[in-house]
Amino acid sequence: MRAKHKKILEQLDKLYPDPKCELDHEGPFQLLIATILSAQCTDVRVNKVTPKLFKAYPDAFAMAQAPIESIEDLIRTTGFFRNKAKSILETSQILVEQYQGKVPKTMQELIKLKGVGRKTANVILGNAFGINEGVVVDTHVGRLSRRFGFTQEKDPVKVEQDLMKLVPQKDWTIFSHWLILHGRRVCKSQRPLCNDCELAPLCPSANIA
Repeated sequence: MRAKHKKILEQLDKLYPDPKCELDHEGPFQLLIATILSAQCTDVRVNKVTPKLFKAYPDAFAMAQAPIESIEDLIRTTGFFRNKAKSILETSQILVEQYQGKVPKTMQELIKLKGVGRKTANVILGNAFGINEGVVVDTHVGRLSRRFGFTQEKDPVKVEQDLMKLVPQKDWTIFSHWLILHGRRVCKSQRPLCNDCELAPLCPSANIA
């Protein structure tokens, strides 16, 4: 790891010493469902929807028996609600039929579930089970990784591969939280607040007035 990259990680750790997944959940199943809902939707919006959803269907057994129309109604405001409802119902049924209602703990098993790709699987493994299998690459992580000079890639899979070589494995989960938080608060998509950014002296993309 280059010295500048190491300093950026150290500074992020100081800025965000105890970051957490911002999707409200109780246990792996609820995190899985919330992450499926978060596709092309904000965590804030998901957190407004899930209390009623999980009150009605708190676990895989209950969700697997839910009428799909009921799931659709409860998640409608998250966008693409019909596809998401189908994924939630089918995933819950798979969990009941194949895993006794529990969420599996391997990448290979997770990505076979409906609505679950590598990014979602990394969220579950890292945040529910403390397993650093890979790096979650969402729009914030991809954008900041390029701005910081961690990668030049735009494809999330290639970005993740670069980050896994650069960031110590023990930090893979927390690294994503650092970049997501910094991307939401400071290093925004359209107007990054470089003049207010403590990382600006280390950032090759900083535009300081």
